[in-house]
Amino acid sequence: MSAIRAATTVIRPARDSDADAVAEVFLASRAAAMPYLPRLYDDEQTRAWITQVMLPASTTWVAESTATAEILGFAALDGDLLAHLYLRPDARRQGIGTALLARAQQASPGGLSLRVFTRNSAARVFYERHGFRPVDSDDGSRNEENEPDMTYHWPGLR
Repeated sequence: MSAIRAATTVIRPARDSDADAVAEVFLASRAAAMPYLPRLYDDEQTRAWITQVMLPASTTWVAESTATAEILGFAALDGDLLAHLYLRPDARRQGIGTALLARAQQASPGGLSLRVFTRNSAARVFYERHGFRPVDSDDGSRNEENEPDMTYHWPGLR
């Protein structure tokens, strides 16, 4: 498999027709990066949530390969909350997450917040490298997975 690069992707607004591909990215990414998370919903329930809740309620962008038109990742904003940023496992460390994050930052120049599971050290390093700082932590009582998490904040463009 050839390397996937941010230069061979386009960041574009998500369409309703992207729902299945977004669900596949979500499921594959969580399984690869966070195997310790409990599976609370089956694949069909996850697809329904993405189709009926996440996409309609969020400003969502996808990273699409210009060579294959495959969806490699997505980012979803809910106001000034970066609710989701997920990549296909084979698309990590290629600049695609940075490109998606930059698009979300452009859309929220006054700042962004997000939550990340405490054990997800790779995500924490990624966000800290991009100017996010931890502002609180929780024992897991505020998320469905009951997994300790942290809130990060990016102060915006100055």
